[in-house]
Amino acid sequence: MLRFLLLLLLLLATPAVASQDRPVHIYPELILNGDVQPGKEIELAILMIPEPGWHGYWRNPGDAGLPMKIEWVAPKGLTVGELRYPVPQRLTIAGLMNYVYEGPYAVLTRIKVPSDAQDLLHIVGNANWLACTDKVCVPESKVLNLRIPIGARVDENERFDQWRQLLPRPLVSPAHFELARDKLRVAIPLPATVALGEPYVFPLQDGPVDYAAPQSFRRVGDTLVADLKRKRGEPARFAGVLALGDGRGLEFTALPGDVPGGGIAIGAIDLGVLWWAVLGALAGGLLLNLMPCVFPILALKAAHLAKAGGDERETRRDALAYAAGAVIGTGALGAVLMAIRAGGSAVGWAFQLQDPRTILILLLLVTAITLNLLKAFTLPVLAGTVRPAGSFGTGALAAFVATPCAGPFLGTALGAALLLPVAGAMIVFAALGLGLAIPFLAIAFIPALRRRMPKPGPWMARLQRILAIPMALTAAACLWLLWRTGGTQALVVGVFAVIGLAGLLLTLGLAQRRGRTLGWLAFAAAIVLASGAAMKLPGALPASSRAIAGAQPWSEAAVAANLAQGKPVFVYFTADWCLTCKANEAAAIDRAAVRAAFSQADVEVLTGDWTNGDPAITRFLDSRGRAGVPLYLWYEPGKQAEELPQVLTTDMLISRARRSRR
Repeated sequence: MLRFLLLLLLLLATPAVASQDRPVHIYPELILNGDVQPGKEIELAILMIPEPGWHGYWRNPGDAGLPMKIEWVAPKGLTVGELRYPVPQRLTIAGLMNYVYEGPYAVLTRIKVPSDAQDLLHIVGNANWLACTDKVCVPESKVLNLRIPIGARVDENERFDQWRQLLPRPLVSPAHFELARDKLRVAIPLPATVALGEPYVFPLQDGPVDYAAPQSFRRVGDTLVADLKRKRGEPARFAGVLALGDGRGLEFTALPGDVPGGGIAIGAIDLGVLWWAVLGALAGGLLLNLMPCVFPILALKAAHLAKAGGDERETRRDALAYAAGAVIGTGALGAVLMAIRAGGSAVGWAFQLQDPRTILILLLLVTAITLNLLKAFTLPVLAGTVRPAGSFGTGALAAFVATPCAGPFLGTALGAALLLPVAGAMIVFAALGLGLAIPFLAIAFIPALRRRMPKPGPWMARLQRILAIPMALTAAACLWLLWRTGGTQALVVGVFAVIGLAGLLLTLGLAQRRGRTLGWLAFAAAIVLASGAAMKLPGALPASSRAIAGAQPWSEAAVAANLAQGKPVFVYFTADWCLTCKANEAAAIDRAAVRAAFSQADVEVLTGDWTNGDPAITRFLDSRGRAGVPLYLWYEPGKQAEELPQVLTTDMLISRARRSRR
């Protein structure tokens, strides 16, 4: 009762309902998208633009507030669909939890044009909403008018694509809930591989749960369990939006049923998983030292130890500095990786190699190391002349150079790290750096190993020349990767940057042999060269997705092209967070018998990945009246597309492949 009184006081403290000629604090606008043809459906957005400091409300406003209401005054035959809201934000004022939008937001719907429309489509909506700050609320209203000629085409796909991506995706797999004393527990199907930031359940109906109470979550296999504090009533069903913590959301409907117990609390660390992940990271980091891009650096430092002789204290301090550089280097890369994933991007280890600029930097570093190994010039960091700062830099360099390499144990360890809370993940990334430093630490701290190191001699110069070979091959690999990510222009920029850096370092080496020190000048020139080359690089090319069963990326053009060649086409739309999709892929699509049948019938398999709300896929789903995935389509030349059930079997796919051969 106190909450309703507080809202009433806020309303009484403000002017009356806004009139048509009075400026509003949240400005509304109707925006249309599509072909305005009789009998066809088109998209409509109600774009709401709050003034700074003001906010509007979600369809369920929470403890206080009012949702937007629109009364449509439409010609006969025009129908308006359900309003679809983006995932809201939380705002707590005076202990009340509000579900709001503090910036511009678009509410989407679809309208059907009357079949007898002739000259002009006229849409009128009497809209009422509540605009609030943290101190005052104002009920506002406006008559929204939109007149569009019949036959017109309005192309607002770019803006609508952005707005669609903010809508919660519908979960097809059923959710369940149970009431337990003061708790309402909800079991939401969600693959364990889906990364979570700070999840939250926004209830769609008022009453069942206490909005202001904290929510807790735990993972039980491929199920996310939310523990919510009950408020009142015993609902027959519970619907809501699960916010994943990065702006995305999943809409679900839960029916009464069993909710699993146990599991791992979100934010807690499973010590068993952490232990095995740390062991895997240590082993993976250790084996990285044998990779072509890392081994030369390790070998150079080992040779430096052999040359340094017997000062045990200095050697150990040097080794610890190297280890610190490696640990901090891999830890920093891991922190950036976790931050990017928390922002909604599905990235993994070596994520930075998707950016041509980072590849260019790595290319120039590897080129410099190769020339250093060939004695073209002296690089103090690798030579060890600055200690322990030089060794720290060498360790960090080894961590950075190691990112293109893949070795045993790494995939499992880093995959487990991405499922752990941030603290656990950072421990695993640090363990990777420690594994990278283990050989150097062993040489420094085990006298028997150090005594077995060969004595300095001419062999060291020969070793360096030999080690230049794998480093040069790594540079070639960087050039290839630069071409793959940025195209021919990026390759040309990379080649000229390598030539320019080589000339600079050869000049530096000549000056060094004459007794002149030009280190800082050469370093500044190298920075200018790298910066100039990076500015000339094009953006990254679109990455081709890797899908199961040899599938190719979906597009409507690809479907049409294959049908024109007389090929049957199987299309499946999927998403990482769709448990039903993953179950169908494992149980029916990616099976040896299905692959063989598809191969015999020359069936082309296309996949559409909707994990991050691909706008083209969203438009296609809308065109088929579908709000989400999975969606399975079977095409045969000269026939309409057949929509398959949402639960597939191998027999279902094999029988269609055999039928298409007749």
